[in-house]
Amino acid sequence: MEIIARHYGTPGPIANQAGEVILAPTSGPLLYAGLALMMVVLSWRQRLIALGIAAGIDVVFFLVRWAVDADEMMFGNGALWVILGYAFIAVTRRTGKERVLLLKGVGLGLLLVAGHKTGDTWLMITSETRPTVLDAYVATADHALGNPSWVMGRIVNATGPIGYHAIHLVYGQLPLAAAVFALYQLRHVAKEGRFPGHHLVRTFLAIGLVGPAIYMIFPVAGPVFAYGAEGGQWAAANLWPHTPVPVGTPHPIPFDEVTPRNCMPSLHTAWATTLFIHTRKGSRVLRYAGAFWLTGTLTATLGFGYHYGADLVAGVVFALTIEAAMRSFHRGWDRAGITLVGYGSVIFTLLLLSYRYLPVEMARYPWAFGPVLLLAMASVIYGYVRTTRLWNPRIAPVQQPEPQLVQA
Repeated sequence: MEIIARHYGTPGPIANQAGEVILAPTSGPLLYAGLALMMVVLSWRQRLIALGIAAGIDVVFFLVRWAVDADEMMFGNGALWVILGYAFIAVTRRTGKERVLLLKGVGLGLLLVAGHKTGDTWLMITSETRPTVLDAYVATADHALGNPSWVMGRIVNATGPIGYHAIHLVYGQLPLAAAVFALYQLRHVAKEGRFPGHHLVRTFLAIGLVGPAIYMIFPVAGPVFAYGAEGGQWAAANLWPHTPVPVGTPHPIPFDEVTPRNCMPSLHTAWATTLFIHTRKGSRVLRYAGAFWLTGTLTATLGFGYHYGADLVAGVVFALTIEAAMRSFHRGWDRAGITLVGYGSVIFTLLLLSYRYLPVEMARYPWAFGPVLLLAMASVIYGYVRTTRLWNPRIAPVQQPEPQLVQA
């Protein structure tokens, strides 16, 4: 990714992350989220010291930038310095299992940031290498689902600024919600001296690294860009969210070199689905939070015109397939895991092929294709639930023998 980014004249993910040691970071909260993940291997005293040092370094950087009247004042350098400092400590001051555990914590924190920056590089590559988008095909196929983006877009507009900002807050803070639950999952790492075999961050990173490759195969910009005001002169028409795209003969649409082609599948839907899955074993508050974020994310992706309904269906199937693969990788590949991952991959491929080659038929016969799409997604959900229950059978309580009456 670094080499490809250099080919297009921009620094890649490694250069961007290395530059944030000194330069103003592009995402300070993300760096502190990485620091928080790294600190799961530390004791509470060490965590407080690490957080204090990170904040102190950021104060120094802020004062220097303020003194020289710098344009960027974003914080986060201190978090990266502390993470790198603990990498140095692990190599020079730790041995054995302590060194391995600390290096794993450092690696997890750095990988969170690197994964985000790699995703940004992917988005740049999609806009640079895909001069046309396939929105016309997906918008036509979306008639089979009742044009949910157009429906939800009008609903969000009707809620006014309050509803808009509330949904936007949920949509924008999905990474924060995921980080909070990841910390909950990893809260016993320091005490147990090891990481769990499978946790939320693993699947989040896998989705973020694999998903953008699908964008290269099926580039889609989104309704608000291809058929709305955000597309400017490149929009095929200004239809969203009031007028659905008429059924015609879809064709690739030339588009700008700036807008990412990041719709198919919807990775926000995939991440929210993964968060929902992992919160099922948490407390009641966490279960409610997972359901809330999934509902809010689906509402926002459609209501803001960022995705079509077909993107969301593909995103759910994609998330369950990746999650099943990560679980199988952890516990060992068996017949059930191979079958589930293979089935999810086939359904996902068939969805993409149908969106590309059968959109007109899907729009003309929504009463047939709409239920088929939903049943295909439901079949993957059912397969995932059934398989994971086989992997984690419920343990029945041991029945105590009834007391025997002793006769005199």
